[in-house]
This record gives sequence, C-alpha cells and structure tokens, in this order.
Amino acid sequence: MDERRTVKVSKYIAKHLRHQPERIGLSLDEGGWVEIDTLIAAAAAHGFRFTRQELDHVVATNDKRRFAIEGSRIRASQGHSVEVDLGLPPATPPPYLYHGTVAAHLEAIRTEGLRPMNRHAVHLSADRETATRVGARRGRPVVLSVDSGTMHRDGHVFHVSANGVWLTDVVPPGYLRFPESH
Repeated sequence: MDERRTVKVSKYIAKHLRHQPERIGLSLDEGGWVEIDTLIAAAAAHGFRFTRQELDHVVATNDKRRFAIEGSRIRASQGHSVEVDLGLPPATPPPYLYHGTVAAHLEAIRTEGLRPMNRHAVHLSADRETATRVGARRGRPVVLSVDSGTMHRDGHVFHVSANGVWLTDVVPPGYLRFPESH
C-alpha cells in the first residue's frame, strides 16, 4: 500500500472512530469499540472503500499507534470528541510530561492552563521530541514542561493510553513551565 493511500485510510478511520461515527452510521460502544466488519461496510456504503488488509496495514504501521484492535473490534486509542470511556486505570506519571503547542496559543495557556478543548482530556507526551512533533503540526513548535509529579501529589488524576499518550482533565497554569524565549 503506498504512503498516500495509507494516510488517507488512516485519516478516514480516525475521523469516524474519534469524532463523527454517526456520519457513516456507526454506533461505538461505551468504550469506543466497533466491529471491524461493520466499520468497513459502513465506509463502503458511504463511498470510501478499503480492505481488511489495508486496515491491518494502517494499524500496524501507524507510528503513533492511533488504533487498537481487540479480537474483531477496533477503536481509536485516544483523542475522541465523542463520549467514550476508554477504561484506562489511573496511573502515576513521571515527574515531568510535555505539551507541544505554538506561540499563538501561549497567552491563553498562561491564563487558563491547558484545557481539553474539543477532546475529553489534555494530551501530554513523555518526552520533548514527541511534544515537538505534536506542536509542529500547527506551525513552529513550542514545548511546555508540565510538573506532573506535583500535579499528581496534589490530587490530579492521570491516565496513559495504549499508545503512550498521557491524559489528564486539565493542567492549571501553575504547573506549567514555559521556555525562556516565550
């Protein structure tokens, strides 16, 4: 499968498992799961055909491990804007986590902290490199350090998704460290 096709199939699946399942007639269960055959049939019925082999290729080669397969079911690992319960147990975070953003968002972040916006949780990375890649999707990246160890001791709950993304409800501004140049 060529790279363009892989990206196209991946984006289509992500859109419908994370944000708009109803658009193609899907009903996700409470954990965000749907039968793979149901997903493939719904996509085909709405004019976007892909095979099980293409889906397996997308899941296996996605560098961010965006999708999880369990038996005959598939779900997005995180990033939903539709209501799902990923069933992730609370986890103790490392002392620091990182968040990639762009300079245009810094003023609001300094005032309000990090909020989930249209998602269910704030997404944090375990390393600066990943946070840099995340921020770079929207322009010149700025990486913020999150004092996650102190947040956890102060009662904030963290979860870690199947693909290593750390999730929390909100990061108040006092737990953020901004780069010197910003």
